Amino acid sequence: MRYITTLLPLAALLVPASAHAGLRSTPDLGTSNARCRSGETGPALRVTVTGLKDRQGVLKLEVYPANDRDFLEDDNKLIEAGKVFRRIIRNVPSSGEAQLCVRVPEPGLYAVSILHDRNDNRKFDLSKDGVGFTQNPKLGLSKPRADSVAVSIGRGIDAETVIMNYRRGLFSFGPIRGR
Repeated sequence: MRYITTLLPLAALLVPASAHAGLRSTPDLGTSNARCRSGETGPALRVTVTGLKDRQGVLKLEVYPANDRDFLEDDNKLIEAGKVFRRIIRNVPSSGEAQLCVRVPEPGLYAVSILHDRNDNRKFDLSKDGVGFTQNPKLGLSKPRADSVAVSIGRGIDAETVIMNYRRGLFSFGPIRGR
């Protein structure tokens, strides 16, 4: 039983709070202003995703305010409160680099997460899916602190590389070895 309760904080990290609070979240929330346009000048962030386990499913990038209270909070709550929330969902490319570009409302500090939803079921499967964050913090069994993943985005297009992490054993997440 101790093992199950230890894993619950990490599962809660990646399951939208709406699943717990009875609020309805949809994949479209936060997407209307998120996509970089052709000839984008910014402010925006281009993320190169490395260490993918395979080329299945989708990548979901989400942008949050860079504070612990709002980081990984329910998208409905953030949008209703007028706080920053952006979401990009893209199929994993069959080859080559996986890149995502997301616009932000203004230059500033943001916390960014990426989910590799390998079966595209719009849920985090603890034993199958991957997760990554800007600044590539070492992951434990709870969500990382917002300041450990915060990235400063200026007036142009900033670039970051995120290394994906997958479950390794019962108690840890990490990059796939040898990639």
